[in-house]
Amino acid sequence: MLGFETIDWIIILGYLIGITVIGTWAARRVKSAASYFIGDRKFGKWMMMFFMFGSGTHSDQAVSVAAKTYQSGASGIWYQWQWLFVTPFYWIVAPVFRRMRAVTTGDYFEYRYGPSVSVLYALIAMIQFTLMIGMMLKGTGAMVEALSGGKISETIAMLGMTVMFVIYGIAGGMNAAIVTDFIQGILTIFFSFLLLPFALDKVGGMSGLRESIQDPGMLKIVAPKEITAFYIAVISLNALIGWATQPHTMAVCGAGKSEMEGRVGVTFGMFGKRICTIAWMLTGLCAVVLYTTRPDPVDKVYGMMARDLLPVIAPGLMGLFIACMLASVMSSCDAFMVASAGLFTENLYKKIAGRSYDEKHYVLVGRLSSLLVVVSGILFAMALESVVRGLEIFWTVAAVMGIAFWVGLFWRRATVAGAWAGTLGSFALLLFTSRIAFGNNVFWDFNARFSDILPAFMLYEGKLLLSWQMVFYLSAGFVLLVVVSLFTAPVPALRLDILYECLRTPIAPDEPETRAFTLPAGATSAPRRVLFNHPDFEIPRPSLVGIVGFLASWIIVAALIGVVYWIMAQA
Repeated sequence: MLGFETIDWIIILGYLIGITVIGTWAARRVKSAASYFIGDRKFGKWMMMFFMFGSGTHSDQAVSVAAKTYQSGASGIWYQWQWLFVTPFYWIVAPVFRRMRAVTTGDYFEYRYGPSVSVLYALIAMIQFTLMIGMMLKGTGAMVEALSGGKISETIAMLGMTVMFVIYGIAGGMNAAIVTDFIQGILTIFFSFLLLPFALDKVGGMSGLRESIQDPGMLKIVAPKEITAFYIAVISLNALIGWATQPHTMAVCGAGKSEMEGRVGVTFGMFGKRICTIAWMLTGLCAVVLYTTRPDPVDKVYGMMARDLLPVIAPGLMGLFIACMLASVMSSCDAFMVASAGLFTENLYKKIAGRSYDEKHYVLVGRLSSLLVVVSGILFAMALESVVRGLEIFWTVAAVMGIAFWVGLFWRRATVAGAWAGTLGSFALLLFTSRIAFGNNVFWDFNARFSDILPAFMLYEGKLLLSWQMVFYLSAGFVLLVVVSLFTAPVPALRLDILYECLRTPIAPDEPETRAFTLPAGATSAPRRVLFNHPDFEIPRPSLVGIVGFLASWIIVAALIGVVYWIMAQA
């Protein structure tokens, strides 16, 4: 039966039907556009943790880490662990998003810079959603094709998954995403560790890895050539800058009942993902031993291992593996789809429409726009050469708008013209240092023209290192934003006073929903407490809760790195 046993199909169909029913059941809670796009902000710590874990963890990441590890060794772990050093900052930043009292990150750009920058963000964010959904579908489709031995094509697998998460995602919105992510998060954890013990047993454990892998560099998490300490530092900085403007960040920080729900959910939900990444890396190392002939593309290596190892262990394990894999990608796609609907409706459609409509109208528009983003994601997935390449493209695009976000958050002098200049300048340099092609038609190839004149330390295998590309476009964006801001008209002081007053005022218990950057009636704004008493800078003094949680998070980061070094020492 297309490469699977009957028991496998029973498990797969049982999961798909069950999760769709649960997701559509959540549609009953959709009473307004706010409940559709942000879930009425009623969720507790555990639901928020699994929502963050589920929306931020998906099977294409396992595919990309395993594939990169298969290519480059244990240092491939940084293709997801680049966010490890970012995780402690979630504890600090999550309350900031909650205090915006906004539905989308586009609302921040609207109030900080004005409508034009909000539209610019919305357009770039829609591109991000297309990349993210396409990447996830590409990775999972490749895995299904490998699992079925080619009997189910990558395209058919992508379309089948899409139909399911679109049904309940369009119906139930963010409520459906959060409720289903709780279940799918548990399955994702199982998916991440299911293969590892059988793969390690097959290669003879960690000692077997060391004996079989001749190149000692393959067992180092900091590689001497490509993924160096400098490379890790730069992609981590790029990740922090880009995370703030990933379109679903507002939802994962702002859907909780209070600021603490956001802090705990975002930070510890993501630490769960960091642990799963260790399993993906070790599985990729096992693949180095098991497959001396490299599969084409290497995206298929994770699925090949499951196909070769699981059926001989117990009947139904393949079905369980696929159900968990589908859970990992559907839990993210539904959240991204709904967040894209909110972004389009709130920051594009309402401006274009020119008049007000009732709540049902905006929910309908959101549902239709989310469907359009999913279709665009499918088309991107079909054109994508590999999941690893797709991930690199997403990293770069995600950070382009982040410069205006962070500078505008802390520096009052950042202007509308500066935000435009920084964003477009950064994006232009990103394109200039890239290869732009469609099919066999190559329109621009930076490496073909300039790699011969670049210093050797900027190159890897004859191409500009991704880390140096990031240095170029991030530096250009920051310099342009600052310089242009110094020579252009500032944002009105009264507008900024209202924005920063809202950002420093904590969320009250059972605070009613208000418009973005608007304190509820009767609320008292918090006094201004900053690290540097300068009129142009708004760098808040951290609270005791913020400091303790931040330091505790860094202890966890150090512990995880220590665990991985200890594991690799056993090899």
